Amino acid sequence: MTIDWQKEAEGYQDDLLRDLFTLLKIDSVRDVEHKTDTAPLGPGPAEALKQMLALGQRDGFKTLNVDNVAGRIEYGDGDEIFGLFGHMDVVPAGPGWQTDPFAPEIKDGKLYARGSSDDKGPSIAAYYALKMIKDLGLPVNKKIHFIIGTDEESEWVGINRYLETEPAPDFGFSPDAEFPIINGEKGIATFIVSFAKQAPAPTSMTLNRFEAGVRVNMVPQEATATISGTLPGTFEHELAQFAAAQNVTVNTQPVAGGLTITMTGKGAHAQEPKDGINAATFLATFLAPYPFDPAGKTYLTAIATKMHSDSRGSRLGINYTDKVMGELTASPDLFNFTQDGPQTIAINVRYPQGTDADKIRDQIETALAPDDVEVTINGHAQPPHYVAGDDPLVQTLLAVYTEQTGKPGHEQVIGGGTYGRIIKRGVAFGAQMEGQENVMHQANEYMPVKDIIKAVAIYAEAISRLVK
Repeated sequence: MTIDWQKEAEGYQDDLLRDLFTLLKIDSVRDVEHKTDTAPLGPGPAEALKQMLALGQRDGFKTLNVDNVAGRIEYGDGDEIFGLFGHMDVVPAGPGWQTDPFAPEIKDGKLYARGSSDDKGPSIAAYYALKMIKDLGLPVNKKIHFIIGTDEESEWVGINRYLETEPAPDFGFSPDAEFPIINGEKGIATFIVSFAKQAPAPTSMTLNRFEAGVRVNMVPQEATATISGTLPGTFEHELAQFAAAQNVTVNTQPVAGGLTITMTGKGAHAQEPKDGINAATFLATFLAPYPFDPAGKTYLTAIATKMHSDSRGSRLGINYTDKVMGELTASPDLFNFTQDGPQTIAINVRYPQGTDADKIRDQIETALAPDDVEVTINGHAQPPHYVAGDDPLVQTLLAVYTEQTGKPGHEQVIGGGTYGRIIKRGVAFGAQMEGQENVMHQANEYMPVKDIIKAVAIYAEAISRLVK
């Protein structure tokens, strides 16, 4: 039986988009502040999970809901389990959108919405690939478990809870990255830098507040500082000149005794900080030379001298390169400073094999001076993950990719973390096409509709080969 996978996929486009729009309208940002007994990670993630499982029930699949934090859509039977791993949670929308992030809209063939490319769009593509296999009655000699998490963008509570009670697949992939394949993922750890309290001293300027960032895996698009005291007469002129020269925008608002400054750069996924413009480090770099109070001066100087425009962590002493997994990346993403409260920075680090989180922690603390800061690892670090290029899983996926696109397949290692790493023989496979702009975690996130449909075709053939 010869199957035109692309033609079959195109036949599902209208139904797929209707289901995808339903999911994209759900604000499924993790929201534990509003958690309930039936929505442990917040109402949005629970609702999105239930909606995804409802699609499976509608189409005749067996489904399972694990405590409203994870779920499964199941098909087939056999001794081995093939796994698909998607997630229904999204990162916060953040500023800078030109459309409503939770009112999906297609413009010029691009579907704009938070989650369109990470990961509701790719997850729906994988689901419709599975539906295609079922509808066509293709042979399936393994169990297929499509496992759905609801906090992949944060602490992985859902997928970890799932694995506590349900069997782990023997092999599989996550549609949560890019083609041709991601068979290696760097380690991921977030380091909290806490500054020691300093005694106040007479100064002409005081840093009252400095804050930026919404998640540890997002380059901050906006940063705000409130300063007081005697500002130089040329201060605002110098600020405007700096902003113009550095490709950032700035707004100021007078407050009692001082000024509030808001700087805007460009958000990006923390796996590659170079894709963004970190508003916080730019703002700190501008402010650091001014005569601030001791605590403010220390905080701003540390950012400006050790973190600004240094995505590889060289000035923090953590730079490292592995010949297979590539370079370490460092992204300072959450900033919180008040005179009487927290004075912290959260640095998200993606590291290759050959170094580890404990070593990196020590190196950061040494670079910033142990007397000035304490550095801790936030939660647990995820170690590097790699599936060899000659593994049959990798070889099959690359072969299907080449046949479907005409492009040569090749191994890739990324700094992003996907559910593919939760099993030994797990990889990430699409759905972002090669050469396509990466807008995950950014304002105006989108995915071309044609790429979603192409992903359905690729996934359907790949799954069919792997489970027959």
